[in-house]
Amino acid sequence: MMNIELTRPDGQTSTIAVADDCIIGKGNECDLRLNNWRIGREHARLFNTPSGVFIEDLGAFGGVQVNDQRIDLQHGPLSVSDRIVIGPFRIKLLASAQEAMPWQAPADSMASTRRLSRRASDHLHGNQLTPEDLRGAAEYGRRAQDQSLRGMPGAAQGHAVAPAAASAVAHMPAAHSVEFATPAPSVRVEPSNSPLKLLEFEWRKRLHGLLIESMDLRRRDVSSMTDERLRSEAASLMDGVMQSVADEIPSQLNPTLLRKQVIDEAVGLGPLEELLIDDSISEIMVNRYDSIYVERRGQLHPYPLSFTSDKAVISVIERIVAPLGRHIDESSPMVDARLKDGSRVNAIIPPLAIHGSAITIRKFPKRKLTGDDLVNLGSISPEMLRFLKVCVESRKNIIISGGTGSGKTSLLNILSNFIPDSERVITVEDAAELKLHHHHLISLEARPPNAEGKGAVAIRDLVKNVLRMRPDRVVIGECRGAEALDMLQAMNTGHEGSLTTLHANTPRDALARLETMILMAGADLPLPAIREQIASAVDIIVQQTRFACGTRAITHITEISGMESGRFQMQDLFLFMQRGYYPEGHPKAGKVRGYFTGCDVIPSFYEDLNARGGALDLRLFSPASEEQALSQHAAPSYVEPVPETST
Repeated sequence: MMNIELTRPDGQTSTIAVADDCIIGKGNECDLRLNNWRIGREHARLFNTPSGVFIEDLGAFGGVQVNDQRIDLQHGPLSVSDRIVIGPFRIKLLASAQEAMPWQAPADSMASTRRLSRRASDHLHGNQLTPEDLRGAAEYGRRAQDQSLRGMPGAAQGHAVAPAAASAVAHMPAAHSVEFATPAPSVRVEPSNSPLKLLEFEWRKRLHGLLIESMDLRRRDVSSMTDERLRSEAASLMDGVMQSVADEIPSQLNPTLLRKQVIDEAVGLGPLEELLIDDSISEIMVNRYDSIYVERRGQLHPYPLSFTSDKAVISVIERIVAPLGRHIDESSPMVDARLKDGSRVNAIIPPLAIHGSAITIRKFPKRKLTGDDLVNLGSISPEMLRFLKVCVESRKNIIISGGTGSGKTSLLNILSNFIPDSERVITVEDAAELKLHHHHLISLEARPPNAEGKGAVAIRDLVKNVLRMRPDRVVIGECRGAEALDMLQAMNTGHEGSLTTLHANTPRDALARLETMILMAGADLPLPAIREQIASAVDIIVQQTRFACGTRAITHITEISGMESGRFQMQDLFLFMQRGYYPEGHPKAGKVRGYFTGCDVIPSFYEDLNARGGALDLRLFSPASEEQALSQHAAPSYVEPVPETST
C-alpha cells in the first residue's frame, strides 16, 4: 500500500492509503475516484516499482503535472517533495517508496503478462471510437515504445510498459468496487492495426510453423501425452526454435511473451488462455481467426490479439472437444462442449461458418454467486429474494424466463441452492453448468450423436428417465423443445418444487412459448387442455432482462393464478420500474435508472402457507415510494463473475 495526501478543490486535505497499482479517475472502476468535469474516466496511474513510485498519464484531457510541468507518459521515481496535479486535485506522497512502500514481486512470474487493459477495451476499442482516438492511441504507442526502449521502470522488468496505446498496465476492479478496488490480473495488449502488432503477428505465425515442423520431425505421438507432458515437450522444442532465430527477432518484440503465445497456440488455447484467466470477462467470441471480441461488464469490446490462422482455431476447438468424446469436421461442423472449469463452449466451422471458424465461450464464474451478491449488485431487491426463497422452500414450481445472456442460469443456480439439503435433487442439462452443493444430488447431461450419427441422448429422454429415479426435485437447465411436456407432467404428478428456464421476453410470452414447445412434442391435445395443464403446473414466473446498457435485472415476479375464459390469469407480485437512464456526470452514467417495488398483491398460495402455520411477512409486497427509492439509487448493476476467494 502507498500513503498519499489528497487536496481537493475546496482545500480540504485527507490522507488516503491506495494500492501499489492505483488507477485514478472519475469512472466507477477506478481505485481512487475523483469526481470533477476536468477528470477523465481513467486519468492517471500511480504505481510502485523496484525503482520507486511512478505516475503515468493515461491520455485524458488536461494530463498530469508534476512540479508545474506536464509529464510525457510517465514520471518518476517520485519523492515526498514532488507536487502532483490532476485537474483541480493535488496529490503528494507521504513516505518514500524505499522506506514505506517496498515493492514486492508478484507470486506468479507471469502475472504481469496476464493483465488486460480496461483502457484498451473501453477507450481505444470502445463505443466512442473516433479518428482522433486512433491518432491519440498511435501517439501514445509511439511515446510508450520510445520510453520503454530507453529503459523505463517496468520495461526493464518485462511487465509494466508495452509499446501500444493499451499497454499501460491498467487495473481491473473487483465486483463490489465503490471508492477503491482490488487489483485483478490483466495482460499486455496493443492496437490491432499498429505496425508493431502486425510485426508480432508475422513472427508468431513463423515461429508457430517452425514449432509444428519441429514436433513433426520428432514423430512424437502427441495424442498419448498428458497436457503437462505435451506442454513441457513443446516448451523444450520452442527453446531450440527461439535459439535458432534469436539473431533475427526484432528488438521491439518481447521474446519471452512471443514464446509463450506460440506455445499457447500450439498446445493450448492460444489467445483464449489470457481471456480465460481474466475474471472481468464473462464471454469470449471468436468471429474468425483474426477477429476476437469479449464481453466485459455487459458491453462488447474487440480484443487486439488473434490466432495465426483458421487452422489454429480448428486445432483449439479439437483440443476442447476431444476429451469429452466429441468431434468436429465438415460432416459435423457444429459442436457444444464445456471447459474444465464448467465454461460453456459452442463452435462452428466452415462450410457453415462462411468467413472462418467461430467459437463462443460463456465463462463460468470461479466463485458461485449467491442471492446476497445479486442484492448487493442491485439486480434484485431483498424483498424479492426473500419471497423467492419462500417459494423454493414451499415447493412451488418456478420458471425463469429471459433473453440470451440475461442471467437465467445464474439465477437458477442461486434458487436451486435454496432447496433443503435433505432432499434428493436431479438436474438435467444440455451442457452441465449448474453447481449445486447438495449431498443427495445427481447431475445428468445430454449427449450428441457420435461420428456415425448414433448414440444421441436428448434432454427429453433424460427427463423421462428422471421420473423413474424417485426425485424430490427436478431442475432442468433449459426447456427448448418437446421436453417441456414431460417437465409439466412431472410438475403435475407429485414433483412439486421443480425449476427450469426458457427464452422469452415477458411472463406472458413465456407461457405462449410453453404452449408452442408442448405442441412441438406432438401432443394430441386441444389448446384449452394444454393451457389448463400449464396453469395447474406453473406457479411463478421470474423474468430476467438484459438492458441495452449491459445492466441485468429481475423485472417481473409474476404468479399464475389459473384460467378464465380460456386465458391465463396472471398477477404481478414485484416489478422493476424503469425511469430512463442516468445522465452524464453521474457515476452510473448511461446505465438504466429505476427501482424495485412490490405490487401490493398477496400470492394466492400464501393462504395455504398461513394455514400450515408458516411465519409470513406480508410487508414484502408493499409498494415502494418512487422518490425514496430513486434517492437511494436503487438501480441494478451488471452482475459480473466474482473472483474466487475460497474453494
